[in-house]
Amino acid sequence: MLYHLFEFLDSNYNIPGTGLFQYLTFRAALAVILSLFIATFYGKRIIKYLQKKQIGETVRELGLEGQSEKAGTPTMGGIIIIIATLIPVLLFARLDNIYVIMLIVTTIWMGVIGFVDDYIKKFKNDKDGLPGKFKVVGQVGLGLIIGAVMYFHPDITVRRSVQADIAPNTTAWEEVVSSKNDEKALYTTIPFVKKNEFNYEILVSWLGENAKDYAWIVFIPIVIFIITAVSNGANLTDGIDGLAAGSSAIIGLTLALFAWVSGNVIFSNYLNIMYIPRMGEMTIFIMAFVGALIGFLWYNAYPAQVFMGDTGSLTIGGVIAVIAIAVRKELLIPLLCGIFLIENLSVVLQVGWFKYTKKKFGEGRRIFRMSPLHHHFQIKGLHESKIVTRFWIVGIFLAVLTIVTLKIR
Repeated sequence: MLYHLFEFLDSNYNIPGTGLFQYLTFRAALAVILSLFIATFYGKRIIKYLQKKQIGETVRELGLEGQSEKAGTPTMGGIIIIIATLIPVLLFARLDNIYVIMLIVTTIWMGVIGFVDDYIKKFKNDKDGLPGKFKVVGQVGLGLIIGAVMYFHPDITVRRSVQADIAPNTTAWEEVVSSKNDEKALYTTIPFVKKNEFNYEILVSWLGENAKDYAWIVFIPIVIFIITAVSNGANLTDGIDGLAAGSSAIIGLTLALFAWVSGNVIFSNYLNIMYIPRMGEMTIFIMAFVGALIGFLWYNAYPAQVFMGDTGSLTIGGVIAVIAIAVRKELLIPLLCGIFLIENLSVVLQVGWFKYTKKKFGEGRRIFRMSPLHHHFQIKGLHESKIVTRFWIVGIFLAVLTIVTLKIR
């Protein structure tokens, strides 16, 4: 909103200072500052409201140290993350940008699914919450929307060659807006490969000359899978104080860097990566998202004063997945979101091995003492704050590896 207001004032009245809103970096800085302020200042008020409504966590007895102390801690704190993200975005981002619109829809969509799940758990006295099939339907629905928009919307394009678009007198901070070389194509990035652009249309090349028109048959299911997998991975990671919020903030900062360089014609040309027109605006959303996560971590760090619940974890996973898809870095998700991946795999392996050994030997056996993986380390005697810190360190390491894929091929 403020972007459009200040753009009007700058172009019509030339008021000093209003031109600052034309700079992505300035608006991204404002977004992260405001989101931090909202999450920390108003987050306390939201926590008090949740306490007043007795929206406390019901803890199952799993034999974990310090588990009983968590009973009654307010949950549904993901509302803090959602509010602290959306308010700066609505104020500072261009609301006519298709990438910003997709992320706003994702935040609200996944937030509603998570909220309904938490609501059923707390107010309907159903510890299982929203049945899993309905969660999957919601995730698939979002995947259909995002996949269709990515494929069909005319504003979602790429520019693989930008050298000719750079004017001789262009400075490193100016962006060329010529669209003569824009392509409506389903390119993505393959990490650590020299010619690292992959076109999903290749997967349907067997359909003949008109294969390009049917690439959505492959692309949309892939988008659905990614959104479902990442949102579930974030949900499983949210098991101990600060783990999901901190890990997601690290991932978010990395994606913000990718969005910024991919949306800047100078940097994308220098790094020899796809230039994605209109992508830079997404940086504002991501920085607001990161600020909200860090602000939430103020209250979610050990010992947690609030839990995010599915309202937060499903939203976080959905947003991260959509950002990665939009910035054409979805094949980097197993590396960048490695924490989510190992948490997911630990559950799949545990359940699969238990069922297999029970069928073969008549007695179920386990690979880990407990899954997801963070609970395994808890049972081994590590304090949860140490587990969280070490997971963050691993997350930072994975983020650095992800960033270096920009040049190491």
